[in-house]
Amino acid sequence: MERGLTGCYVPSIAGGVNCQAFVPNPLPPVPPLQISGKLQSRINEALLALGRLDAISTLLPDAQLFLYSYVRKEAVMSSQIEGTQSSLSDLMLFEMEGQPGVPMDDVQEVSCYVNALNLGVQRIREEYPITFRLVTELHQALMTSGRGISRGPGQFRKNQVWLGGHRPDEAIFVPPPATHIDQCWADLERFINDIPEQTDPLIKAALVHVQFETIHPFMDGNGRIGRLLIPLIFVEAKILQEPLLYLSVFFKKHRQTYYDRLQQVRISGNWERWLLFFVDAVAEVANKAVATAKQLSDLLSQDKLRLSTLGRISGSASQLLDALFRQPIANINKLAELSGLTPATIGKALDAMEQQLSIVHEITSQKRNRVYAYSAYIDILNQS
Repeated sequence: MERGLTGCYVPSIAGGVNCQAFVPNPLPPVPPLQISGKLQSRINEALLALGRLDAISTLLPDAQLFLYSYVRKEAVMSSQIEGTQSSLSDLMLFEMEGQPGVPMDDVQEVSCYVNALNLGVQRIREEYPITFRLVTELHQALMTSGRGISRGPGQFRKNQVWLGGHRPDEAIFVPPPATHIDQCWADLERFINDIPEQTDPLIKAALVHVQFETIHPFMDGNGRIGRLLIPLIFVEAKILQEPLLYLSVFFKKHRQTYYDRLQQVRISGNWERWLLFFVDAVAEVANKAVATAKQLSDLLSQDKLRLSTLGRISGSASQLLDALFRQPIANINKLAELSGLTPATIGKALDAMEQQLSIVHEITSQKRNRVYAYSAYIDILNQS
């Protein structure tokens, strides 16, 4: 449905250049969303996929084994959209205090995203509402190291920014002036918290994402916070028990369409077209996450069976595999912490798992402080 411009342009100045900044209307859309048969069908498909994904957290023997790496995969993909080059292996090696194969700032930024996401889920479970306090706390966590430390951590921006183009008067989009941010956020916060009326959580997540990206309240990190809000809304609404839905892979794959749909909402008010894109993203990503969880569960079962051929050390090797499933790149100290085994026992089991079965691989080529990778596990995550 074409509603026309979903806000207004106001004069602003960025970098000494006059420009027109866009101030969005408050949510919900006016006129109300038109949920047609096609859109309703796709919404239903997305909800079914979310239900299957949520079941993973109860059907897997230990959902935390899956969640640890899946959260880190999202952190990598969300940060790659912003230009970092870190891989999943780089992040896990960094967490082991190893030397990643990319600039340290890149990996630090990804690690901060993991911290921000974990903090967000913790706060939601402590029944914090999604408000200015929570969003700025998450931004503070996101920007505490790497390049973000000089970009106003935890503070709404004080300056005009623009997206695309070398100059603000050539920009693809100019968000609201800093003087409008407080009111724009206050309006969005009311909508998020169902004031004055309740909104279906799936539709809410879709609308909130656009509005947050449009307001662009921070100097940096808006895209990552905007994507992070999606699983937090689902966890808060108890659609998901664990934050297992991350759309960064889909948004990166369909980057131009993603940006086009955001801009179409602002210019023409076509919220329904954005909703179709969003619910298709939810359905595809949720279904792929379920398939990935099954692959990982099957891998664990198959490798446990292979370990049974190792004789007396098979029991220790099985405990070690559980530890690697929890953290697939780890050194002996970390494996001792996770498994409760002694370093000597771990060393013997790792030798057998590497030399006889090729289940793990040492990745540093060092004689001391060696780091081992459960490569098949990481390969499945990288393919998902």
